[in-house]
Amino acid sequence: MLSSEKIDELATFALRLADAAAEVTLPHFRSGLSVDNKRGEFVFDPVTAADRDAEAAIRTLIKSHYPEHGIYGEEHGQELGTSPLTWVLDPIDGTRSFISGVPLWGTLIALNDGTKPVIGVMDQPYIGERFVGRPGGSELISRHGRRILKTSGCTSLEGALLGNTDPAMFRDEASKAAFREISGKVRLRRFGGDCYFYCLLAAGTLDLVVESSLQPYDIQALMPVIEHAGGVVTSWTGGDPQMGGSVVAAATPELHAEALEILSKVPSA
Repeated sequence: MLSSEKIDELATFALRLADAAAEVTLPHFRSGLSVDNKRGEFVFDPVTAADRDAEAAIRTLIKSHYPEHGIYGEEHGQELGTSPLTWVLDPIDGTRSFISGVPLWGTLIALNDGTKPVIGVMDQPYIGERFVGRPGGSELISRHGRRILKTSGCTSLEGALLGNTDPAMFRDEASKAAFREISGKVRLRRFGGDCYFYCLLAAGTLDLVVESSLQPYDIQALMPVIEHAGGVVTSWTGGDPQMGGSVVAAATPELHAEALEILSKVPSA
């Protein structure tokens, strides 16, 4: 278990990593940069030089300051360390938003202690907002100062504001049907938010996020932000979500339980 002093040190370092990524990503945003497709002809999975170079900048800093730590990133894979600590990185979560000029993408930085992510940062450098989760609480750091994050008190689907990046992520009929059932019960639905919606949940302006087809680097940084703001984030079966897959995040245990009652019925969720 990391001491509070060590958590402070590593959380501060995580912000330095976000700075390094922002120096790479911001000059490319809304610049008309070229886009590659990682998946080939039939599935568009965009990646840019900004993704690759931002992760490389983060890795360089980690290796120079904590060479014993492991690194797992979307663009450059996994490097095992001699320490249980591993940095889990998504340099641009929401590349589709990035290439479209929509400022809802973010740099995701998590520190996993070998059992779970203990520090999480979502940095949106264009807007100038950083959502940070760590033992002791979650906060938003922006040009307006620092604000402690707390989820809303929403306890039912009927009153909930639901966020989702794209319903096309639900690829089987059971998952599509479960999402339709939930989205038909909530008060309001919003789409296209990528990692930003999870942070709005932590900030108390959204109440529920339901998604699928996630990778570990898509969710691990967001877990501490949500959990230390009072929210709940699990797989659709109520298990540990850190390896990705189908994930539900909710403002309260009551709202989470109501959503889970529907989602847990999906085979292989």
